[in-house]
Amino acid sequence: MARKSNGVDTSCPKGYNNSSFVQQLGVQNGSRCVTEMKTTIPAVHQMNRQWLLIDAKDQVLGRLASRIALVLRGKHKPTYTPFLDTGDFVVVINAEKVAVTGQKLTQKVYQRYSGYPSGRTTQTLSDVLKRHPERAIRQAVKGMMPDGPLGRRLLGKLKVYAGSEHPHKAQQPQPSNEQFLRKGAHRG
Repeated sequence: MARKSNGVDTSCPKGYNNSSFVQQLGVQNGSRCVTEMKTTIPAVHQMNRQWLLIDAKDQVLGRLASRIALVLRGKHKPTYTPFLDTGDFVVVINAEKVAVTGQKLTQKVYQRYSGYPSGRTTQTLSDVLKRHPERAIRQAVKGMMPDGPLGRRLLGKLKVYAGSEHPHKAQQPQPSNEQFLRKGAHRG
């Protein structure tokens, strides 16, 4: 039997230890060495956030929104953590030229409530695209974000503009490539 110092079995390789919970777990393979697991959590205030420029012209609304949500959450990065804001900023231009499939222009209905009796206001997708085209993309992405403070913070990093001009030239947003916008592009 190897000599123990400070409760650590010296016969175990470095990074392994022998503790009492191993006996509680009932390890049957005869090994008495247990690895020390370390979980790293990224320092959010030190993260390098990129700015991504996405042209919504002729992109299908729902598919575009799912790619935007993926970038805002940070799922494209190896440092992704579900409960932290690890994503990048997204600038969407040409929101008025977004495409939809099927009969969604006339059948999809957006509802708002004022809080007063008979305060429900409904608009079809075509009405929303005529008056405020950026709201259609923002609402689609909002539905794919988590509820609560994290989701609201993530939506703050989404900048949507109806035309092709945006006021974020100083941040030098990188244009997204077509491969990123295609279906399944984020899966290895």
